[in-house]
Amino acid sequence: MSQTEARTGAGTVTEAPFRARFGWAMFDWANQPYFTVITTFIFAPYFAATVVGDPVRGQSLWGDTQAIAGLLIALCSPFLGSIADAGGPRKPWILFFQALCFVGCVALWWAVPGADATRIGWIMLALVMAAVGAEFSIVFNNAMLPDLVPPERMGRLSGSAWALGYFGGLVALIVVLLAFSLPEQPWFGLERATRENDRIVGPLAAGWLALFLIPLLVFTPDQKRSGLSRMEAVRQGIASVVDTVRKLRHYRNIIRFLIARMIAYDGLTAIFSFGGIYAVGIFGWDTTALGVFGIILTVFAGFGAWAGGHIDDRIGSKWTMQASLLGVLLATLAILSMSRESVFFILQIDGPAGGGLFASTAERIFILLGILLGVFGGPLQAASRTMMARLAPPGMVGEFYGMYSLSGKATAFLAPFVVARATDGFDSQRAGLAAIAVFLVVGFLLMIPVREEQAEKV
Repeated sequence: MSQTEARTGAGTVTEAPFRARFGWAMFDWANQPYFTVITTFIFAPYFAATVVGDPVRGQSLWGDTQAIAGLLIALCSPFLGSIADAGGPRKPWILFFQALCFVGCVALWWAVPGADATRIGWIMLALVMAAVGAEFSIVFNNAMLPDLVPPERMGRLSGSAWALGYFGGLVALIVVLLAFSLPEQPWFGLERATRENDRIVGPLAAGWLALFLIPLLVFTPDQKRSGLSRMEAVRQGIASVVDTVRKLRHYRNIIRFLIARMIAYDGLTAIFSFGGIYAVGIFGWDTTALGVFGIILTVFAGFGAWAGGHIDDRIGSKWTMQASLLGVLLATLAILSMSRESVFFILQIDGPAGGGLFASTAERIFILLGILLGVFGGPLQAASRTMMARLAPPGMVGEFYGMYSLSGKATAFLAPFVVARATDGFDSQRAGLAAIAVFLVVGFLLMIPVREEQAEKV
């Protein structure tokens, strides 16, 4: 293996051995099924349509759940990243928060059909716990990236990790379909009458997480301890965030990027979070249809992330992000123009006719648009992660990845909240999703003045 050295925020970095980079990338493989089978394709539509029993009210409650989780993540992420910078090792934090996600996912087993208000409340709490655990652990995993490869290879490693994650989500979806959705008798004697074949996705994601987190813990080197006790690291981390906030005027370029990323990511997350729910409302898709749709989208998202990583290293993170964001925007506008019998609001097409899986023109167009979301959404996320590593000042990578997580969640509660309120107010799923395009447009425009250059530590 050739050794490459370059100057990054952590100092001179020699490319880590393959096993170390593979272990780091496996974090995305371990984490992705939570996002794929729970927050996007399987559990979210099941929660809205079956646990709650009303797709409109269910979409509203799901939006409230994501809004609460987003607010908690926004408030805490910068402090956690700064504490990690002060204390050194990232793995203990990753392990703790992944355990929190594990518990939240397992608890989804009790999300029975037609649950009463009390049980729905507990399920929403479990969803918040899982989301907080997953997102907080991502802060610390992202902060390890600049220590593994020099700057000119970060795009490829980040993109490859995203692609590996999407492939993990793909495999998990296939397992759900082949083992629990398609067979007349689901594996392990699960009962369809009580929807155990849908509820199993929570424990499945938890077990997957626990198993595939091991390579990161075993093979990837961690930062050395700083010598501070945990309480000293906490105090220093909090003080560092406060000091950074006071000096934000010196990091204006980074702040521009974080604000642009914040708005754009709100829109991207919302369209992925509510897309499956929207499809159920329009086409009445069951778990099998959602799973197949998820497999198709995930394959193209993985390819997009892998290709985007290579493009990132060639043309830069900013241009990769903007091109991807434009593609996501166009696909979103087209999705919002769809109904059961029309596309682009006025073009009449044949709607669902009961002729089999994706038999109608409307459904096939929806799948095509979902593919475009995957192709452009993958590189947008991977290039965004790389961009933060390129901009962060020396010695402040963890803290700025905390800010980065904040930028992904500071207003993450806003998009689900707006979707929920618009859905309620107009009694329409389409109206609830219409605001997403505004987030994408604003994010694209705010990215224009951002410069791709590393900041000096103040």
